[in-house]
Amino acid sequence: MQRPHAPAALACSAALLLAALTACGGSGAEADTSSPTTPRGVTVQAGSATSAHVMWEAATDDKAVTAYEIYRKGKKVKTVPAARVMIDIDGLTASTAYTFTVRARDAAGNLSAPSAAASVTTPAPTPADHEAPTRPVKLRGKADGSRAATLSWGGSTDDVGVTSYDIYQEGSRIHSVPGTQTTARLSGLRPGTVYTFTVRARDAADTSSKDSNGFDLTTESVPGAPASTAPTDLRITSTAQGKEYAVDLDWKQPGNGGEIPAYQLYLDGRLTTTIVWGGKPPTGRASYRLTVSDPRGTRYSIKIRARLPDGKWGDFSAARTVVLGG
Repeated sequence: MQRPHAPAALACSAALLLAALTACGGSGAEADTSSPTTPRGVTVQAGSATSAHVMWEAATDDKAVTAYEIYRKGKKVKTVPAARVMIDIDGLTASTAYTFTVRARDAAGNLSAPSAAASVTTPAPTPADHEAPTRPVKLRGKADGSRAATLSWGGSTDDVGVTSYDIYQEGSRIHSVPGTQTTARLSGLRPGTVYTFTVRARDAADTSSKDSNGFDLTTESVPGAPASTAPTDLRITSTAQGKEYAVDLDWKQPGNGGEIPAYQLYLDGRLTTTIVWGGKPPTGRASYRLTVSDPRGTRYSIKIRARLPDGKWGDFSAARTVVLGG
């Protein structure tokens, strides 16, 4: 007796078997079983009598590092996203020794081996500290190749004592060093990129100084990389106009062999407006006035980038800080 449907039945059985094997991990995409590399360069310093600042170098993974876990005496105390390589640990006890390690984690939950341990002893409580440190002065630096830089500055003073210096890049703290140190080496930068750095001094009461002068630094380009398309020499002033302030910007446009049809203006890292010229785009330097209604003393970090003739957005300018009425 003929069985014309037997091949179809066998095909269905094979398909079901394949599905079952796939569901059980017998085929399909490979599972991620590789752990990230162990974080290196872990350091810790006392931020105050009851806090510590832990830093480390980024780990790598065959797919991607998604987070870092910070441990104290083998117990996890903090978890931070992969974009962060530092954390403040609060709630500590004065005059006490602590040891920290860091582990990297990937999306599959694989953990790296613990880093080398870093130790710190929190200082004794200090007398009442009611004054902020003086601002660091004469911030300067140089690029160390395409992905690193070294900064230095004049030290601050405080009525009790400076415990640390915090390095900021466009308003975000990216590094800290002890109060006895007035230099810092930064790594993990991008080639051919303009960075603007400032430094603040911090005392044992976690009170910070005013910002140092801003310092612009451009990392070296890698061979074959295109020239920078960032606007340069950005200047900013503010003028009171009744209850509002006029913020005036002018800058040197990037030399790109064509007209710049528009710019994007960012305040504190957020896109605020797109500048589009009403007529023929200017040549050489360009200028723009932004009107704001925030109160006197409001501080802005401002940067811009150009829409290039090919329609792409170019590199950001160095950031500039303006204080309304300052």
